[in-house]
Amino acid sequence: MDIKILVATHKKYDMPSEDIYLPIHVGREGKEDLGYQGDNQGENISLKNSNYCELTGLYWAWKNLQCDVIGLSHYRRYFTDKSKFEVAKNKNNKMDLILNKQDIEKILKNADIIVPKKRNYYIETIYSHYKNAHHIKDLDETRNIIEELYPEYLENFDRVMNGKTIHLYNMFVMKKELFDEYCEWLFNILFELEKRVDISDYDAYQSRIFGFISERLFNVWILQKHMLSREIDVINIESIEWMPKIINFMKRKFKWLY
Repeated sequence: MDIKILVATHKKYDMPSEDIYLPIHVGREGKEDLGYQGDNQGENISLKNSNYCELTGLYWAWKNLQCDVIGLSHYRRYFTDKSKFEVAKNKNNKMDLILNKQDIEKILKNADIIVPKKRNYYIETIYSHYKNAHHIKDLDETRNIIEELYPEYLENFDRVMNGKTIHLYNMFVMKKELFDEYCEWLFNILFELEKRVDISDYDAYQSRIFGFISERLFNVWILQKHMLSREIDVINIESIEWMPKIINFMKRKFKWLY
């Protein structure tokens, strides 16, 4: 089985040694060559990276990469399994803890797709979280587009937005034919959204709109397709600074205090 797991990155970094992992320089067009596969070769949207984030890498793979199974991770985040912590000789070497080819083949015998374990927002819905963190008009317009282009998805779109749990990071592993189907659906929606929204006054963070929207749409697609999902832990290669994350959350949730 030919497996390729894209490792989206914008900088030089320690990468997995196993050849199933393919580092891809997202937003490569006009940038210094890092020695990785660039998302600016063949048919591509590399120049849209500031708005589409890791999706420029997905688009490149959709249009240019041939394989049996495809996935996406990030230079700091990978799928792992708790059992690996028990047998790892050096638990400080986090690269020894990520899924390998044998792990992936075993999981996909009984699942359609590998996804991160869901995050539970507890005190707010997916919709209200987006409203607090981003420009809600963009998500509302996305709903309008789905109603027009893919009305059969509307019920599950609303179900995801009214729920409190979500798969994040745009991370997955699935068969290439499923991936191709997903990309066709996803980019049809996002390219239409791009035509309708004005982001000229957005700051650099909010300009990543299509990356943010796609995280929500990914969950809609999985639900619509009744896919047999296997939820897997995600390991962060770098330590997480939780205090800034908590402060930013409080600022978004209680804007009137700031």
